[in-house]
Amino acid sequence: MKSIRLTRFQRSFGIFLFGSLFSFSGLNAQSLIKEATYDHIDGLELKQPTDKVDYPATPPPAGATIIFDGKSTDGFTKTDGKSPIDWMLSKGDALRVTKGGIVSKALISEPVHLHVEFRVPYMPKFKGQGRGNSGVYLQGRYEVQVLDSYGLDSQDNDCGGIYKVAKPLVNACKAPTVWQAYDIEFTPPLFENGKKSEPAHITVRQNGQLIHKDVVILIDNTVAGLGGDPSKPGPLHLQDHGDPVEFRNIWMIPLKK
Repeated sequence: MKSIRLTRFQRSFGIFLFGSLFSFSGLNAQSLIKEATYDHIDGLELKQPTDKVDYPATPPPAGATIIFDGKSTDGFTKTDGKSPIDWMLSKGDALRVTKGGIVSKALISEPVHLHVEFRVPYMPKFKGQGRGNSGVYLQGRYEVQVLDSYGLDSQDNDCGGIYKVAKPLVNACKAPTVWQAYDIEFTPPLFENGKKSEPAHITVRQNGQLIHKDVVILIDNTVAGLGGDPSKPGPLHLQDHGDPVEFRNIWMIPLKK
């Protein structure tokens, strides 16, 4: 391959080359090139044939708040809450992580059902947190991990984990490059007279399988969350961890009481 001289910006945040996707980390001349693809899963041993079949897209129900429909990025800003995002619209009505985390303009202020579809690239030369990493943060504070954890004994930092809080009940992951879905029922913490009276609760289904059932989240901010006042509403935050993860069909609707 022809040598490429990277700017400080490129070494920090990554670039994408035609034909393949590359992300870069670190700020020195030895920065590691991470190659990722959605074109194949050559060499990956499937647990079952259906693991390479996309989970069906779920249309938003009547009354849902549409956060991303594949046509526009207007539902998001950068984490400063005002600047347009740099993420790329991609084929298949998708949104690809490009540079910097993003937050929804719509805020989560009550119990909601959040639906997020995602897929992770195939990165066979990398392991653990280095392949297909992103995250879905409720109110910007509570993360459900996104990662290529296909075929693993899932822990609390793997795909579907409530990061460093609870591991998924089962590994429900599809193979990399395949569309998956989270259906998350989230109840924010309650506060009375400035004191927490009830912690946050979360139930998660991944690709239709129950992976968390009414998990109590005692902390106010999981690792790398945006923080802020836990008694206040917060956005959906999608994380940039340096890998070209894709999202599509994102919506939420209040939970039925």
